[in-house]
Formats: sequence, structure tokens, C-alpha cells
Amino acid sequence: MNVLGFDTSTAATSACVLRSDGEAFEVAPPVEALAAPPVHARELLPAVARCLERACLGFADLDAIAVGTGPGTFTGLRIGIATARALAGASGAELRPVSSLTALAAGIEAPLRLALIDAKRGELFAALHDERGVRIPPLAARPEGLLERLRAEGLLGAEGLLAAGDGSLRFREVLEAAGVPVAEPGSASHVVRSLHLCRLALDAEPTPPEAVLPDYLRPPDAKPQS
Repeated sequence: MNVLGFDTSTAATSACVLRSDGEAFEVAPPVEALAAPPVHARELLPAVARCLERACLGFADLDAIAVGTGPGTFTGLRIGIATARALAGASGAELRPVSSLTALAAGIEAPLRLALIDAKRGELFAALHDERGVRIPPLAARPEGLLERLRAEGLLGAEGLLAAGDGSLRFREVLEAAGVPVAEPGSASHVVRSLHLCRLALDAEPTPPEAVLPDYLRPPDAKPQS
């Protein structure tokens, strides 16, 4: 199966083509991109084109398109999912949504993988995975609330626990002071890599494009005036 995947849940734009022979062709952004202003509208399609060119494939050769559904930034998720819908409709490829937190966790090399995306407003999007799968489902919480949840689960200070993601970088001092190790600042594990997105999509269910929606986990910042 030839799979194109991309994620725009954070400020970094990532893309990858996983070819049916197992070869991967990836645009993996540097960790520094997580702290830069997001430019998905400018970067996404060129990144997709580079991956396809390196893989010697065209859109007609794709069997599936994997897209990160968040949680993450409101505008970023809208750009990514709208692009995935359009490309799936034009190419005829299946559309396979994948949690951005699950893809982030797949890149953390530890028995207990705490994926953390900066949710702004002083909050985190978080999920914990172990060798069996999801240990703590995705949630939005302030760092103190997340730490309380980990404490209730008996996981603070647990052997094999490691946090990564731009959320862990933002709240590194708070997390480490409470006994949650964070991956080194320059580690690639902080980025949602589309290689992991593509691999997860191999086992994901195809979804009609109109049914693929962003997972915001909380209401948007902007609210209609009454």
C-alpha cells in the first residue's frame, strides 16, 4: 500500500510517503520549528510534492492518505484536514484519520510514552501509551491537572516514563520537578512525524472524507457573541 501522510497539529509541518515496498520518504521538520510561527498554508503542499517526487509516485499511485486529526491548533488542523479531503477526492485514495497524539507517542522510545502537545491558554493536550496501547486517553488539562491524574494512576516517578512533544518543552520545569522526565530539548521525539502517522494508518479504518473532522478536545478560543 502506498500511503501519503501529513500532520499540521503543531507549528511544525511534517509529511511522508510510505511506499508499498516499505521505503519511506519523509519531510521531518527540526525541533526548532515547534517554536516558530506556523506556516502550514505555505509549507504543506510543497512538502507533499517533495515526498511524492522522491518516492517516484504520483497522486494516482496512492492507496491511502493519512492525516493527523489533532488535537492541536485550530487553524493548523483545518488546513491539514481540508487538504487531505481535497487530495483524497481528487486522487480516489482512501482517507485514514490518525490521532496526532498517538503518532507523537509512537516516536517516543520508552515503555510509558507521555505525548504532550501545547494547547495554549496554559494547558496541555495529553495522552499516555504503554506497550498494550492507550493507558490514559487524550485529554486537555493544565499541567497541575495532568500531574494529579498521573499521581492518581500511580505513575509519577514510574520507571520507564518519558514525556515528549512541544507541550513537554513548554512545561519542562514543572513536569521534571514533579518526577516526569522529559526528552532532551533537541530530540526528534518532540515532533509529530508523519512516518509514524503513515505506519499507524496501515491499520486505521478508511473514513468518508466528509466524516473526517478535527479533534479539538475543547471549544475554540473564539465564541459567537450572544
